[in-house]
Amino acid sequence: MLTNSLIKLFKRDLMTLKAEVNHYDSEANLWKTAEGIANSSGNLCLHIIGNLNHFIGATLGNTDYQRQRDLEFSQKNVPRTELLKQVDDTIVIVEQTLSNLTEADLQKEYKRNVFEYTMTTEYFLIHLVMHLTYHLGQINYHRRLLDT
Repeated sequence: MLTNSLIKLFKRDLMTLKAEVNHYDSEANLWKTAEGIANSSGNLCLHIIGNLNHFIGATLGNTDYQRQRDLEFSQKNVPRTELLKQVDDTIVIVEQTLSNLTEADLQKEYKRNVFEYTMTTEYFLIHLVMHLTYHLGQINYHRRLLDT
């Protein structure tokens, strides 16, 4: 079933996110930006956590997560250990939520109108894994560029 593949992909990329965060020589560098780069890796990490907890955890898993999207981009200097814990917690939520979805659930219209068109839950979950991968690539690039 597709959910098994999605769990593997989300878990793989969230574990890679943890590795990227851990690869920074200096924790302070997680929060640096350079000219032409709007978001730090720390803020992108917070954004990934918020995005998945909101769209998977709260929307599909009925968790009590309350997203504060503005803080994902404005909060600074969250300790590395806290970021890593939040990623671990997100892995649990994604795995638990997706494990409970049926094939019929995947074919239902996604509960929120995120874009200007309707979509199935399956379509949106694929979008979310691609969104994660996109930001993971940015974080990898930022780390190699800014962690000098």
